Amino acid sequence: QVQLVESGGGLVQAGGSLRLSCAASGRTFSSYAMAWFRQAPGKEREFAAAIHGSGGSAAYADSVKGRFTISVDNAKNTVYLQMNSLQPEDTAVYYCAASAYGLSSRKVLYDYWGQGTQVTVSS
Repeated sequence: QVQLVESGGGLVQAGGSLRLSCAASGRTFSSYAMAWFRQAPGKEREFAAAIHGSGGSAAYADSVKGRFTISVDNAKNTVYLQMNSLQPEDTAVYYCAASAYGLSSRKVLYDYWGQGTQVTVSS
């Protein structure tokens, strides 16, 4: 079992930045792929970024590439999402997720989910 707790959401103006954190507990963090998904009101939950728990190369959705950076701190069992140049269309609940199946953008492959943190970007 893996427990995930997100933090760091909030209200920010367009062009601003936020850093989300996801603290993991339970089984060995480094053996999972970690990802951030987001869900805007009335829309499907969509992939944003992913990285293996041991670090290394990351994957990003086209909509966030160049603006968002995912990273891990194994000593703290924490995965981060640094979000820069935020736009109103980035407004969503952001979810942290863990997968034992490797790096993927497919949410069905993620076994564990956090409760989500709200990010609101005002224009």
